[in-house]
Amino acid sequence: MSQHQLDSELIRNLASLLDETKLTEIEYQRDNVRIRVARTLPPANVALPPVAVAAPAPMAVAPAAPAAPAVSAAPADHPGMVPSPMVGTTYLAPEPGARPFISVGDTVQKGQTLLIIEAMKVMNPLPSPRAGVVKEILVTDGKPVEYGEPLVIIE
Repeated sequence: MSQHQLDSELIRNLASLLDETKLTEIEYQRDNVRIRVARTLPPANVALPPVAVAAPAPMAVAPAAPAAPAVSAAPADHPGMVPSPMVGTTYLAPEPGARPFISVGDTVQKGQTLLIIEAMKVMNPLPSPRAGVVKEILVTDGKPVEYGEPLVIIE
């Protein structure tokens, strides 16, 4: 019974955080417990990201870099894709003006920091899940990301 009370309190805290930060959803996972809190207003918003968000990005990138769409066309399907483990804001360097953690063409080791995701005012380093070469960085510094969004491609 105390477990259910703890979950209720956690859900209330996540809902409050959702309102404070103006996020559309928050997901919390620990061991076998997974809690997802989302705003009830935007059911249409759930339908928009797969089509509306994915379509404009390649169109905007295609004129600037003709070679990029071949890799960027479906980064979620790429076997070397590293997804965002949380909703937050990405930072490519440890502090403003510092050298980025990684660049395209860099060789990275398993566990090496790829970038930082700020969530709930906590800086969370994202470790590389495997060793390899950075083929593409799919996010920009200071931009928000959603849970599961492709961040980096490592081959």
